This record gives sequence, C-alpha cells and structure tokens, in this order.
Amino acid sequence: MLGFFLLVYCLSSATCSEVLIRHRRTWIIDSFEIEEEHPGPFPYKLGTINVSRKYKVFFELTGEGVNEEPKGVLSIHRETGTLYVHKALDYEEKTLLKLKFEARKSDLSSDTRLGVEVNIRDINDNPPRFQKNLYVINVKESLAQGSNLLTVLAYDRDQRGTPNSTFHYEVKSVSPNLPDSQFFTDKSGQISFKGCLNYEVAKRIILLVEAKDHGEVISLSSSTTVVIDVEDGNNHLPIISGQTGTGKVKEDETGSSPLRLHVTDRDSPKTEAWSVKYTIHGDDSDHFSIETDPDTNDGVLTVVKVLDFEKGAQRELSISVENQAPYFSCKVKERTSSGLWKVDTSTDPAAGQPQSIKVVIEVEDVNDPPVFSVTIKEAQLDENAAIGTWVEKVTAVDPDMSYASKFLYKVGHDPAGWVTVDPHTGDITTVKTPDRESPHVIDGLYTVLMLAIDNGNPPMTGTATLQIHVTDQNDNVPQPAVSFVDVCLSDSPTTTNITAFDLDGNPFGGPFTFELLGNVKGKWKLNPTYGYTAGLVKEPNVYAGYHTVDLKISDMQGTFGVYNLSVTVCDCSETPTCRNRQTAGGEAGSGVIGIRLSALWATEHHLDYDPHLYAEEGSCTSLLELDDIISDENSFQDALKDLGPRFNQLASICKLPAIN
Repeated sequence: MLGFFLLVYCLSSATCSEVLIRHRRTWIIDSFEIEEEHPGPFPYKLGTINVSRKYKVFFELTGEGVNEEPKGVLSIHRETGTLYVHKALDYEEKTLLKLKFEARKSDLSSDTRLGVEVNIRDINDNPPRFQKNLYVINVKESLAQGSNLLTVLAYDRDQRGTPNSTFHYEVKSVSPNLPDSQFFTDKSGQISFKGCLNYEVAKRIILLVEAKDHGEVISLSSSTTVVIDVEDGNNHLPIISGQTGTGKVKEDETGSSPLRLHVTDRDSPKTEAWSVKYTIHGDDSDHFSIETDPDTNDGVLTVVKVLDFEKGAQRELSISVENQAPYFSCKVKERTSSGLWKVDTSTDPAAGQPQSIKVVIEVEDVNDPPVFSVTIKEAQLDENAAIGTWVEKVTAVDPDMSYASKFLYKVGHDPAGWVTVDPHTGDITTVKTPDRESPHVIDGLYTVLMLAIDNGNPPMTGTATLQIHVTDQNDNVPQPAVSFVDVCLSDSPTTTNITAFDLDGNPFGGPFTFELLGNVKGKWKLNPTYGYTAGLVKEPNVYAGYHTVDLKISDMQGTFGVYNLSVTVCDCSETPTCRNRQTAGGEAGSGVIGIRLSALWATEHHLDYDPHLYAEEGSCTSLLELDDIISDENSFQDALKDLGPRFNQLASICKLPAIN
C-alpha cells in the first residue's frame, strides 16, 4: 500500500503568486514514495498535488519518470493534479525521481512552479552474493587451531545501512563429519577451526558457507563452497628398517659406497614429512658423507677422504635419521562450549627423538708407498768437487703393517747425471764433477728427485726432493763479449766500448779490470779501465785499417784472460760503422768462429782440448757459422744439441738467439 503526503509551501494568494513569478522560486515537495518492484495493477494512484485557486488552473508534470528516463513511470491528471504510477521501479537502478510541477492559468501563463521528489523505497529483493562460488586452499596438517584458513567475502545490493543489506556468515555443513575438528566463521568472513586436522582421517574437507541477510519481511541468502586440501604433516617418525652393502672399503679409495641404509615412514611419500635426512656422528676427520636417495629415502654412505689402515682397521659410526619437516602431534583433550578447544600439541619426547644406528666400516689394507722423513732435503756441494764426494743421506720408512716393507733407494731425476745413491743406505755421492755454470743450476740450486720403491704388488714409490746448493769457484776467466770492434777515423781521440762477462758468480766475476798489453803508447788507451765495460780510445795518429790490440781482463780475484782484439779503423762518414769490412772479413771471421765452436764441441765431448784456450778464444758469435765446419746435416743437428746449454750462457749475455 503506497502512502503519500502533500506539503504545499506556498499559499494560494495572489501576492504569493506574484512573488513566485517574480523570483522564479521553486519549492521542493519530497513526501511521495514508491515501493520498488510494486506488483500493480497499473496504473495506480500515488497522490494529489492540490493547489487551491479561485480561478481554474491546469497541471503539468515533467522530469525523471515522465519525459526523462525512466520514461512512462508517472503521469498527472491535468485538471485534478492526481499522480499515477504506470509501472514498477528497481531501487538498485533508481533510488530517486526528480520532477517539475507547474500550474498554468487559462491563458497558459505560469501560476505556480514546484519541485517534486519521489523516493523509491527499497525492499529485500537481493540476497548477499559471494565474490567466488568456489574457494580451494591447501593447509598443513600441523596448522594450529584458531589460525585463519581464508576469508570469504559477500556483498548485498540492497539499500546500505538497512536490514536488507546487513548479513552474517555461517558454516552450514562440513564433509566429511570430523569429530576432532569444528569449523566456524566470524562476521568478517574469516574461516577458522577448533581442534586438530588429521590427514589420515580426511585429506580433503568441503565446507558449505552461507551468507544470510536480516530482511524484516523476508530473509535472503546464498552460499559458496570451500575446499580444504590437507597437506600431510610429520606425525610419523622414520624407522631404520635395514642396511645393505659390504661395509668394507680399501684404504686408498674415495667415492666408494660401502653401505646403504633403508627406512620406512608412514607419512605421504615425496613430502617433507616423508623425506629424511641423515647425520653421521663419530667421524671427526670427515672421511664419510651420507646423502639421501630422493626416490627411495635410502641413506647412501660414501667415502670422501682417504682412510689409513695403519690408523685403524675399523671405523665405528653412529648415523641418525629424521624427517625434513619437524615432528608434531595433535590430540583433542576437551571440547569446550566456548572459545577454542583444549588440545595437546606437545611433541612426545620419546617418539620425537631421531632414531640412530651403529655401523662398522672395515678398512682393507693396501700397499702404501714408502715415506721419506723429509720431503725436501737441503745439501751443499762445492763446484768442481771430486767424483765420489758424499753429498747427503736420505731416509724413508714403509708404513705398511701387513705388506712387506723392504724397499730400495733410487735416483728419479738427475738432469745432468751428477749423483748416485746407495740403494740400501740412502747415501748420495757424486759421479760427475759438478759445474755451477751448468744450465741446470738455477740461482745456484741444483735439484734431484729421489725415489724409494718397495717390493709390494704392485710396487709403490715414495718421492723426496734433494736441493743441492752449489758453492761457486773461480774456474772461469773474464771474456770480452765480442772479438772485434769498429773505431771511426778522426783528428781527435775516438772511443769504442768493450764489454766483458764472466760465467762465475760474485765474488769471482765483475766488475773487471781492463789493461792493454804491448807497445800502445800514443796509439791506444783505456778510459775507463774498471767496470763491466771499458772504453778503447784511439789516438789521432792511428791510421785507417785493421789493427790488433792485446787486451787483459781480470776479475775481482785477479784471475785473468788475454785476448787479441781485432780493431777496424775507418772513415765513418763514407762507411758508417765500418760495415764495408764485413765482406773482406767474413771468411776470416767464419774461421775464428769455427775454431771457437769446434773448441766448445770438443770440450762437451771430452776431447783433447785446452779449456784455457777455449776461455781465451770463446766469445759471442752466431751459431749459424757452425754449419761451415760440420757439413753433415745429422752431425750438425747433434752439435746444436750438444752445444746448446754451454752456448746459451754466452748467448744470454751477448743477446744472441738461444738453442732450444
């Protein structure tokens, strides 16, 4: 039944009408109300706008519901001012109609203008609606009671702040029926539970949640489904059920797996509650590791560090096993009428402790190599010491207990073949004369590899390094770097440099003392005469051509060599650095070089050659000249190999190519 009230804010006096016309005032009448979804029949009378006049007026109504959307809802009787409703309205689409009422005189002039507002009264025609029809969540079995599982949300389109749009949530059903769990929801839609979840009882729980409004005439509701998948928790501990494998390992092996442990676990496979981890106890030296086979949950024991039989034939270990997820239990003690239930979630001290097992690994002996008491042995030896000189003694022991421990000493690597070793005592003596200038001596140190080889099957070898510090002797005389020099012709003294070197080390080498021999007054002199390089000064009266100068070079200890230095004097303005002499002097130079290299070759092959002659004749030169002396190609290559170490010493000083 619709109700209406009419309130006229302006009296029907002529004076008031004139004021309305003059100021164009509009008065609002808002006391009309239409109930939404009115069933009819249509049209029905809504009310009457009564404007009392002594003269006849006609009524017009425009605005929403008449000639504006929603059109055709209202109309007004032109003479009586009665309002009629022609069709139903939906509050959710339109809550208020704003219209204009006007009374006109017979001459159609405006008499009265009023604003009319028609309210649409809401009815409870919309139930609460959930945002989703289905919710699916995963929760852990170990989740504590009172925890928020999820929040469901609903909304109601009816008028806000009225019972029609006010609703509450309620869990209407739980499937399956769980004696140790009770689900509930609060006014905000948060769903929680009391008691304990149990994967073994219900892997999946289905809730029907209802949202119901508080409509006074009728109460409407809707529901949603919540699916809870319970993840298995660790409420069953793993039990070691057996072991396989030999339990044996060779002492020199790594990477082998002598043992595999097997476990059983009642929790769901391939979950953290089922997967286990193993821990080794009693392996202080970290010889072992244990990994979990992800498919079988077995524990695979592996040797990662070499074992020593001599330190124990057995290794006793303790291996414990536990799940990756922490152990828990939940039992309902009392179902209280209000609040959360009383539950016991404490871990059983006896059941919650990781299980452990003792295992014994047998270490099998293998033939160990002899071990030297010192792996790097230092010794000292004088250069040019006599053959048979005692150098040092090495000692080794064989750590094996079950294998034969006899072994022999041998020289493993002796680059120049200087030493030998007594196979039984380890005494080392020389078999060659040591030479500190040997290319195998680096910074005065000669290195030999020593071996101790046992008679096991297979035989094993221990190694040690003998570092021999070779004491230098003054067994080399100073030498000039070149056997000839060029000097430019000039009316004033000119100088060329003469560089010397000595294969001996300090204090048997440089700086050197240079001295000219023979009658050189007024012709040649030296400046400076001391150092690694001397200056040969040509006096102005020395003519152009070839000259020979006798040069004496002494080391710091007075040991000297005398050399015939070829000096070419020429006009450098015409032939810079006297290069024109090379054609004439090539053959002679080649002969001198051949003598020197022949001397080197003879010396290396222990032929009858005077080393002092070699020292006097030796100088920096090109190795290619040797091909003029040794015509056979194979012999030439052999000569290169033989001369290599000795020649490279000169080449390094004279900046010549070395022999590989």
